[in-house]
Formats: sequence, structure tokens, C-alpha cells
Amino acid sequence: MATLICGSFAFDTIMVFPDTFSRHILPDQLHILNVSFMVPTMRRDFGGCAGNIAYNLHAIGGSARPMGTVGEDFAPYAQWLDDLGIARDHVTVVPETYTAQAFITTDMDDNQITAFHPGAMGESHRNHVGDAGNVTLGIVAPDGRDGMIAHAREFAEAGIPFIFDPGQGLPMFDGPQLTRFIDQAAYVCVNDYEARLLANTTGCTVEALSRKTQAFVITKGAQGSEIRAGGRVYEIPAVKPERVLDPTGCGDAYRAGLLLGLEKGWDWETSGRAAALLGALKIAHAGTQNHRIDAAEFADRFAATFGYRFT
Repeated sequence: MATLICGSFAFDTIMVFPDTFSRHILPDQLHILNVSFMVPTMRRDFGGCAGNIAYNLHAIGGSARPMGTVGEDFAPYAQWLDDLGIARDHVTVVPETYTAQAFITTDMDDNQITAFHPGAMGESHRNHVGDAGNVTLGIVAPDGRDGMIAHAREFAEAGIPFIFDPGQGLPMFDGPQLTRFIDQAAYVCVNDYEARLLANTTGCTVEALSRKTQAFVITKGAQGSEIRAGGRVYEIPAVKPERVLDPTGCGDAYRAGLLLGLEKGWDWETSGRAAALLGALKIAHAGTQNHRIDAAEFADRFAATFGYRFT
């Protein structure tokens, strides 16, 4: 079983300002704002939803085939994927563009100022689900707007079950468009805030939306997650991490765990627990692709955490 992961690739540049923004921004002078922050700490990470999900799914033994559009600056990321053994047959370079990039500056109060350049991500509709043969499962993760619409339609037309994961792309769509996504998808995965926003935008309750899908998954951070499927609500406990260092990318790790469960045909409780465990492993590391795990170690950690083996 191969999983096609439609979504973004991005470079994340993370900078730390060793002070607080509030000491350097005058509220009564915002109309002429002109500030510069010295950031002695900086790192550059490989990111983007397709890249993050593929990294996690591949690491724990799944079959990950990411699909996305990238710029001419993608070479270091391409080498990283090659070194990991993650196929990039469906990663398309768009000439004269940059790969999507996020520039994030965090202060000592954990406030953030972010600038995001979508770059080649906006051309994601150039890729087509039909170009990837032998795909039996998919996910439509945050990406270019036209690409998300096209890929959901193509999955549905091909009869390939997929997860709809709107994430930060949710505000790009109106109620009828989001309803169409949910009607096409076999599964929906959102966090608790996104679930409320999805309900408000579509004019439907979460209960009504969940009845349109085989499973409606809501993550709730340290409060765990819930999976609404088959008329039941499965309460999935959170896994206590070794330390809480960086929550960025935890949602992508969780989705990779779900995809592994779907690939393997596990029950929802096991799939949800695998997803929760992978999220906890990620949060203990800075960056979205800097935690190290393999399939055997993941299986052992699952058994140690939950008291049974999934294989």
C-alpha cells in the first residue's frame, strides 16, 4: 500500500530575539513602525506539511510518496530526502521560483513575528494524483489553494480514500468549498480550534460533519485527541513526552501515525495511539524533522507505552 502525501515543502528559518518585542515597539507609534531585531540565534530547518508527514511516515515503516511543488533552491532538501530514502518522483521544480519559506522570530515571551513566502507552493495544481500509479491511500494537507481543490477531486474521482487536513489553509475556503472537501474525503483531521472554525464556516455541527466521513479526528494538544467513527467517539490519551521543546510539526507527526494505521488496517484506538506517540516523540526535539526513530524502535516504544504490540 502506497500513500500519496499532497502538501507543501518549505524551508523554516527560526530566529530567537533575546529580549521581548514589547520593549522595542511603541504602541502609539505603530503607524510609523520601523524596527530591527538583532537575532544571534538562528537555524534553518526542512519543513512543509508534505515533507514533515513523509519524513515521519517513512521513519516508522510506512510507504510515503510526497507530492508538491518546489523552487530552484530545493537542492539541499532534495539531498536530505535522497539520504533518507524518501522518493521524490512527484516533487516538481517550478523554474524561476523559490521553495516556500517561513521566517519566524520568537522573543523571550514566546511571541512570534512570522513572514511567509509561498513561492512554488502556489503552483501545486501542476501535479496530478493520476500521475502517481499504485496509490491506495492519500492525504490532502495544506498547500496551494488550487492544488488542494484539484487533488481532493482527483482522489475522489479515482476512488482513493484520503484524509482532508485543511490546517492553516482553512481560511482560504468558504463554507460550500469546505463541505465539498468533506464530502469527497474518507477522513478529516483537524485540531480543536480548526474543528470549531470548520463548523462555523460550514454552518454544520462537528457531529453532523463527522457523520459525512468514515472518521473525524480532532487533536487537542496535551488533552489528547478524539476519533469519531462508526457512531462512536474514541478518546485517545496524550502521551507524556520526555520534554516539551518545540510543538511545531507535532500535527504532521500525528497525521503520519494515523496514515500508518490506515496502511496497516489497525483499529482506531491503535491508530490514534500510534499518532499520539509519534507527536510526543517529535515535541521533544527542535524542528520538524530532527527527531530520530525507526520502525522497530517505534514498535517497542508503543508496546512500552500502551502495554501491547500493534504487530
